[in-house]
Amino acid sequence: MMITAKPVSWGEVDESGRLIIPAEVAARNGLKPGAKVLFEQEAQGVRLHQPVNYLAKLYIEPSSRCNLDCVTCMRNIWKAPDEIMAGPTFDWIIAGLSEFSPPPLVFFGGLGEPLLHPDLPEMITRAKALGSRVELITNGTILTERISHQLIEAGLDVLWVSLDGATPESYADVRLGASLPKVLANLKQFDRVRSKGHRPTPEIGIAFVAMQRNIHDLPAVIRIGQQLRASHLSVSNVLPYTEAMCAERLYDKVLNNIAFQPSPWGRQISLPKMNPDGVLSQVFSQVMDKGWNIKFAGSNLGSTNDTCPFIENGAMAIGWDGGASPCLPLLHSHISYVGSRKQTSHQYIIGNVAEKSLRELWEAPDHQTYRQKVQGYEFAPCTFCGGCELAYENKEDCFGNEFPTCGNCLWSQGVIQCP
Repeated sequence: MMITAKPVSWGEVDESGRLIIPAEVAARNGLKPGAKVLFEQEAQGVRLHQPVNYLAKLYIEPSSRCNLDCVTCMRNIWKAPDEIMAGPTFDWIIAGLSEFSPPPLVFFGGLGEPLLHPDLPEMITRAKALGSRVELITNGTILTERISHQLIEAGLDVLWVSLDGATPESYADVRLGASLPKVLANLKQFDRVRSKGHRPTPEIGIAFVAMQRNIHDLPAVIRIGQQLRASHLSVSNVLPYTEAMCAERLYDKVLNNIAFQPSPWGRQISLPKMNPDGVLSQVFSQVMDKGWNIKFAGSNLGSTNDTCPFIENGAMAIGWDGGASPCLPLLHSHISYVGSRKQTSHQYIIGNVAEKSLRELWEAPDHQTYRQKVQGYEFAPCTFCGGCELAYENKEDCFGNEFPTCGNCLWSQGVIQCP
């Protein structure tokens, strides 16, 4: 294995106190003239956030159809339309992508199963022709040898597969109608036909939704990933869409204890790197149970609080019908549970690619103002408070914010995450 030096770039402060950023760093992070950038003071320096007007990642929902009935899915409380993205809709998206330089990463995913769209390989080919990195997520059940070859020939960069169990029984307990042996056979076949070597392409990613019923399978899922030569493993908590699924949560203590949030008045423990033996596990459990904030090797493990991963990653989402939203959670209206509270998250659509270009949707003043507010996170702390009726919807909050409000968002508290 060849070891290379860590890439380093140096900026310079001029006589007026202005920071001059190297051109290659500015281009890679969307730091163009006129960009508004958030500086956040941290204990060890200043964090420079990506500007809110830089489109770096575009989620595309090619299909609202799915061939499975999973206990974790939004479909349990909402009847999804049986539709796929129309050809003209994707044409408008491609035309819009061509106006961005550098082109954003394109991620095919959403409510449905992307591989149910018959033109998906061609859609990947067209996105790759613009210079975009392309990823998709699938349940793996219809990943046939023919489709595997098509995805590889199209230039796919990362294939994400949802694996929520390591045995046929535990897997089928979550993903109703699916067979783990079949999915693993499909993945092994995909691994055989992709490129060889230490860094095979397309890369494979495993997405695991952690619950009470399957958390004991996580070590075995990691081993499966190693056998498949997977490069990525993304673990998320479950977001309960039904009251019955609330018992599956693994994060109630984290949400209920305000001291776990990094704050001047909270208690903090700073730990070095050390062997992950039983004592370290006990320490983590003890301090988290008492609401301490944890620093591990200089990194604050609570730093994801009040931080939207979609805004920070420069993302936007396009639904199967062409509707554009700032994030995946706002792409469809739905009901979920935070603590014991049932909440309604109303859909927030900026516009449609059939009526406005991708750039017009991205640069819309209301959209940019909203993104700026989310990056500063000027919302009420509903996730651990929830003490009034305003927390039951995302229409307004007690800080005076109007629709859409994000104080209830578990993505912004580092509890739920998407690849």
